Amino acid sequence: MGYYIDLKKISVDRYKEILKSADLLPSWMILKENIEENLDTVKKQGIQNLDELQKALKTKSKLQEFSRKSGLPENYLTILRRVLNGYQPKPNRIKDFPNVPTEIAVKLESFGIKNTLQLYPEILSKEKKKRLSDRTGIDQKEVLKLAKLTDLSRIRWVNHTFAYVLLEAGFDTANKVAKADFQKLYETVKQLNTERKIYNAHIGAHDMKLCVEAAKGLDFEVEY
Repeated sequence: MGYYIDLKKISVDRYKEILKSADLLPSWMILKENIEENLDTVKKQGIQNLDELQKALKTKSKLQEFSRKSGLPENYLTILRRVLNGYQPKPNRIKDFPNVPTEIAVKLESFGIKNTLQLYPEILSKEKKKRLSDRTGIDQKEVLKLAKLTDLSRIRWVNHTFAYVLLEAGFDTANKVAKADFQKLYETVKQLNTERKIYNAHIGAHDMKLCVEAAKGLDFEVEY
């Protein structure tokens, strides 16, 4: 449980099954090749779960050493590391959200809370959200909005702008995104952006499918 997916809980054998059914980006498709053989080779290096694997590939020198010992190609391991690191996306800064007033971001920063990772433990329960409101002087409605933006920010590829878009589109928690029909999510977000011109980037249906699949891997522990 926590802001990120617990990689210790995903065994190498379990990851085989995840990769087999995963809808990967074109540049990541190398991970689907020889899945059984490649990940069995990983296990032979004493790696039992994704946390251990991530640590084994953490730096370029470690990756190169792992490649030398295992015989797995560096380009394969580089993509694998990139995918594993994606399970722990960089937290969004509170001040970057389009719908968070500057004075609220400043208040939170005065309490040492600058990003969604730092805010997460403060908004897990209704009691904690009220305590945060009382402590900072931030209205409870704003705290609830911050909680939802923080929850959405845990999803891979969801930056500060897209978290705001999902919130405005009615898919305002990670759990709702995980349960969404990706095509409906795509159409809803596209219509919202057509009307309000929130972002310029192209976000396609396939992007929404990846987003939904990423959300499904999270634990949903924020109380609303």
